[in-house]
Amino acid sequence: MTPEDPVVSAARAGDESAFATLVGRHRRELHVHCYRMLGNFEEAEDAVQETFLRAWNRRDTFAGGGYRAWLYRIATNACLDALRRSAWLQPYPDRLLDEIAPREAEPDAVVVAKETIELAYLAAVQLLPPRQRAVLIMRDILGWPANDAAATLDMTVAGANSALQRARATLQENLPKRPSDWSATQPTAEERALVQRFIDAHERQDIAASVAMVRKDIRITMPPYPWRFDGVDAMVRNLRRTFGPESPGDWRLVPTRANRMPAAASYLRAHGDTTYRAFKLDVMRVEDGLIVAVTTFGYSLFPHFGLAGTLD
Repeated sequence: MTPEDPVVSAARAGDESAFATLVGRHRRELHVHCYRMLGNFEEAEDAVQETFLRAWNRRDTFAGGGYRAWLYRIATNACLDALRRSAWLQPYPDRLLDEIAPREAEPDAVVVAKETIELAYLAAVQLLPPRQRAVLIMRDILGWPANDAAATLDMTVAGANSALQRARATLQENLPKRPSDWSATQPTAEERALVQRFIDAHERQDIAASVAMVRKDIRITMPPYPWRFDGVDAMVRNLRRTFGPESPGDWRLVPTRANRMPAAASYLRAHGDTTYRAFKLDVMRVEDGLIVAVTTFGYSLFPHFGLAGTLD
């Protein structure tokens, strides 16, 4: 019989320092798991805190085996409880996704690939009922066997398998066609060049240059608002309010990455102001060298991206 990790033993005995060390090993990947479940960065943070609180209060119920899997079960149920509240889609900084790496002792540790974190995938997941969402993530992303997923969700194995099939069907109906390099976690040279063109066009307030880099059926969304702009004509009408005579001021943009996708953080220097202030974050989906979708978010998560609140 393999002896129990001394840190686990100390945590079970009530050693707060040992417990903090133990759960700290899994904090980022649990946060990503909760983010996949909830689609919201800040709600995921709350769910992780609730997970750790529940784990501490139930530490004596850990019966051996994988401590990581035990935490995931608690986190999944914390997220199911959180789903009773409404939330909206938020981006996830790549710089934080990069903190997750496989560990020798836990070869099944989550590696965050593009197909499981891209915004279109997360938006499709949000269409699923809570238990379908949970079983999909546990089976298809975490790679759990059907009986473990069923036990976590207090379902029969047959029920869990049925929920998984329905979830997969819904995703297939709602996901865009995936490019061949979908699993890439690093930006391609083409994406980097496209982001620079996006930045240049935005800072020069050049509508024609902006149109030249997008596909005709581009879709622009702005969660949590219901606004949606479909197609180039709708995009141009929106840009006329942002650029030109109606522009609220001057723009400066900084390249970044979110959800394994290229992104640009925008700063606005309003008329009469001397400082560029954080304004929005545009996350781009790129296919065949063109931008096919832009999801525009507010600036509340800029600190998590390592972005300043102002620029000179």
